[in-house]
Amino acid sequence: MKNFQYVLFVVLIFHSCFVNAEESKTMTRSERADKIYEQLFLNKRTVSPTDPEFMEILQCNIFGETFYTGNLNNKERELITVVALAAMQTLPQLKAHVGAALNVGNSPLEIREAIYQCAPFIGFPRTLNAIGVFNEVAQERNIKLPLKNAGAADDSDRHAKGLAVQEKLYGDEVKKAMASLPGKYKDIVPDTLTDFCFGDFYTRDGLTLQQRELLSLVILTALGAEKQLSAHVVGALKAGNDKETLLAAMVQAIPYIGLANAMTTINLIKTADIDNYKPIYEEPRDE
Repeated sequence: MKNFQYVLFVVLIFHSCFVNAEESKTMTRSERADKIYEQLFLNKRTVSPTDPEFMEILQCNIFGETFYTGNLNNKERELITVVALAAMQTLPQLKAHVGAALNVGNSPLEIREAIYQCAPFIGFPRTLNAIGVFNEVAQERNIKLPLKNAGAADDSDRHAKGLAVQEKLYGDEVKKAMASLPGKYKDIVPDTLTDFCFGDFYTRDGLTLQQRELLSLVILTALGAEKQLSAHVVGALKAGNDKETLLAAMVQAIPYIGLANAMTTINLIKTADIDNYKPIYEEPRDE
């Protein structure tokens, strides 16, 4: 089985490298970067007056290679980029890519919901910083705020609706893992996850469950949250993503979050097996 998984991993990477192969044969890396850059930012690439060599490396890597790798479209790529930048709080770059996400066809609601999806993982203060960037771009583009409500749960049903989503993807593994906590915390901690993460955010309109799980995996990868990654790889697969999509998302994130964090998740994707998945939320105990 392990040999089969490794072969599958190699085949997927090999395949992704040849997406847009015909176009790549007739264009240089720099020409491909010119094309994608103009689609994203509606301007032609220009030479940096201070760091021309570094910016050429950066732009050719991102726009001449990464954007031609994998089965993602540019709308998906930009939502991935937006949540990665929000998680890392690189706000100047986030502003540019919120604009790019709009330019390639994402609706304001989709972008806002991608940013909102960060909240359970990065906390409210950093999410508010990212929301502030989104609102700034929206106002510059005369997008009327606030956008429509997308909430699908309230205090009367957020736990039940959140639990339904959580159990579909993760079963009761968190509840079991937290059972050894003292007193009321064995219920408070897992219920907080159910209500806050799944009830408040996963139930919202604007993005599908499949999209939310993919973006959550990117966010956790950007944070280097190794303990949660294995579970969320499996959750992303159960939500309807395939391994090719998960690998493409990691490759898309590499220029923004770095190789180290992305490779951690890539290795987990390589060996992920839904049928034989063993929960890892609970730390192993010494006998």
